[in-house]
Amino acid sequence: MSLITAERRATADVGFPLLLRTWRQKRRMSQLDLALTSGVSQRHVSFLESGRANPSRGMILQLSETLEVPLRDRNDWLTAAGFAPLFRTRPLDDPQMSQVMSAVRMMLTNHEPFPAIALDRAWNVRMSNAPFDMMIAMLGPDLWDRVGARQPNLMRLFFHPAGIRPVVKNWAKVAPLLWRRALKEAEAVGGQDVAALVAEFSAYQDPHTLAAVADTGLFPVLPVEMEIGGMTVSLFTVIATFGTAQDVTADELRIESLFPADEATEALFRNAAASRP
Repeated sequence: MSLITAERRATADVGFPLLLRTWRQKRRMSQLDLALTSGVSQRHVSFLESGRANPSRGMILQLSETLEVPLRDRNDWLTAAGFAPLFRTRPLDDPQMSQVMSAVRMMLTNHEPFPAIALDRAWNVRMSNAPFDMMIAMLGPDLWDRVGARQPNLMRLFFHPAGIRPVVKNWAKVAPLLWRRALKEAEAVGGQDVAALVAEFSAYQDPHTLAAVADTGLFPVLPVEMEIGGMTVSLFTVIATFGTAQDVTADELRIESLFPADEATEALFRNAAASRP
């Protein structure tokens, strides 16, 4: 049985009432909060969560929209309530994804000479530009093999013992923020693939990192400083998503654009771009 099939079967076994209650609690909303925000009576929300009332297809979409449930999980809600899934999951090379992929390629190319990547919800690198590939090559041509990535994966890059942790000069500062981001995204997007990654890399987190997660302050920008080939490379990330996506794959894509945090790093990437054929 495939992981996707097992996940859908598990969702059907859970049932709609538990899914609704779980996502409402994830969003830290009371039944009254959800009722007021979605325009549904609190009594009806209560009946839906207790199983005393069955949801219509429209009600499922209305509540899932209010709770900002990812499209993949909205399909799970529909399936659990006995309806057919609504949102398709197209591969990236599907002709109907051509406009989305053209936009992604344009964003990655226009960000050069600085690194940029397109990730899915499980932090898999689905597309990258030339500066990102150059930076990975500087870290070692066998880097992805060392971290056990069948597909390049940013979570493995950061948290696997053979990943980039040894070259990150400010690991004590950035590790709690990175791990908190991983936990928050795992909670926000759900899914067994994301949960499995978090569970795998929890074992690699040292007590200091885990203790610091809850107390980590919020910084406008916290660069990751890496020592590569005797040079300090300092970068910070800006994330963009497709806010009106109606396809699961597009909904889960995000663009991570890395910007230089100092003049030396900017000069490094500009000079590297100038020297490429």
